[in-house]
Amino acid sequence: MYKGYLTDIHGIEVGHFQDETGITGCTAVIIRKGAIGGVSVRGSGPGTRETDIFDQNKTVDTVHGIVLAGGSAYGLNAAGGLMNYLEEENVGFDVEVTKVPIVPSAVIFDLQIGDYRIRPDEKMGYEAAKNANREEASQGNIGAGMGATVGKYLGAKYAMKSGLGSATVEVGDLKVSALVVVNAVGDIYDLDNNQIAGIYDYENEKLLNSLEILKKNQVTNSMLTNTTIGVIATNARLDKAKTNKLAEMAHNGYAKVINPIHTSLDGDTIFALSTGEVESNIDLVGTLAGEAMAKAIINGVKSAQALGGLKSYKNI
Repeated sequence: MYKGYLTDIHGIEVGHFQDETGITGCTAVIIRKGAIGGVSVRGSGPGTRETDIFDQNKTVDTVHGIVLAGGSAYGLNAAGGLMNYLEEENVGFDVEVTKVPIVPSAVIFDLQIGDYRIRPDEKMGYEAAKNANREEASQGNIGAGMGATVGKYLGAKYAMKSGLGSATVEVGDLKVSALVVVNAVGDIYDLDNNQIAGIYDYENEKLLNSLEILKKNQVTNSMLTNTTIGVIATNARLDKAKTNKLAEMAHNGYAKVINPIHTSLDGDTIFALSTGEVESNIDLVGTLAGEAMAKAIINGVKSAQALGGLKSYKNI
């Protein structure tokens, strides 16, 4: 029986830390024994760290942790906290004098919803790492999902509160799990193509359609304020090239339930992890990844609570 969370993959721990005043936070993913890593960045405005190592021509192929955080580019500092924690735990590449953990990171823009002066930093990253465990299964307004919002083509005052979501799919012994922070400029749909969140007309209490607004106005009031970031993990045995392909195929989950997606205003990024326990076909693993990611996005929206003056799915 699985929890429907990234911790369904053996050897992965997840921890969160958030600040209610800043309405921001970070999420730490720990793989003490390391995992083959990959990444795919589709949006045009990403905020990331250590993504170059995933290039096929680069030597390093193993990562020991991933940090997802709010705070825009400031939030990249949170990865230092996870690095410090892992060094204390003797996790990382052995360079004789110490262990050097490899910790990629990605951030969302959430400075507009809370106190912008409070951002995920090294201390928050360390606290999230300390909270990490193999039983974690929280969703909604937690960790990096604390300040997540969606539906921002007309600006922040029309946005809805979103959050952190997760999901797991399995076929036999094969498991694929997704963890995602839903902070899209576009609208969110369920698997039957019903809009469940997005631009919200607070005066008339109804959802609006971002694509239709874009077709009519061809303008936006939401520069540099979005990014959906996530982690897809599997117990399948994949090499570096196939793990990068896994991250690429997981973006199909974004496209299934977010519209518009991968715009010039998004920094959409997915990290992939392979723990190497089960033989499987990358086409199957990647297809399941898209399914898991789509379900995780829906769960992130449906689990969120109203906050910062913004309504959530539960309110409407």
